[in-house]
Amino acid sequence: MTQLSEEELAKLREHAQQEYRAVRANKPELDEDSINLILKKARSHYAWKDEPVSEQQLRTLYEITAAGPTSMNTCPARFVFVQSEEGKERLAKSLKEKNVDKMKSAPVTAIIAYDLSFWESLPYLFPHEDRRGFFKGKQAYIEDTAFRNSTLQGAYFMIAARAIGLDVGAMSGFSNEIVDEEFFAGTSLKSNFLCNLGYADETALFQKLPRFAFEDACSFL
Repeated sequence: MTQLSEEELAKLREHAQQEYRAVRANKPELDEDSINLILKKARSHYAWKDEPVSEQQLRTLYEITAAGPTSMNTCPARFVFVQSEEGKERLAKSLKEKNVDKMKSAPVTAIIAYDLSFWESLPYLFPHEDRRGFFKGKQAYIEDTAFRNSTLQGAYFMIAARAIGLDVGAMSGFSNEIVDEEFFAGTSLKSNFLCNLGYADETALFQKLPRFAFEDACSFL
């Protein structure tokens, strides 16, 4: 591992600070319509229009997702975009019956997974110092870090998809064991959850379900 010098780190810090100030100055906050699009009035979808999602859209989606923070920049999430009929048939083996049509009708179903070998890439991802020793031989810590941070990245993924004009429908009604055996056997990858991507058929929507009020979910100390 080539560790960065103090001078190199200082220059990188200065550039990062200037870049952040410029972003904040250009757009201090999102407007209400943007917030509605990504969260407040966004919906989980179950039916899909017959419109394709391009490879370029998926590449853009990943680039935005990858920019989100993870602890020690571990970036453990891995994304498998299932589009082919053969791939969807394999994935269908893992699904609860009510979810099969939802998955097959979507242009793309992403398997959001995590790599238990993520820590081996820390010299590249976290070049300030070698932190592989935090993880080596500590399987429980590896699994906890990978699962938590890939879940975070999965949330970034869904918000990013909405931001570039796609709709999403996350699914947990499936067998992780079957997905792992079918797609990740012999690797260091494990599945977290699934997410359908495409352009929604909004006629399948029902009313938005309640959320807790601030007073019910938040407190001060």
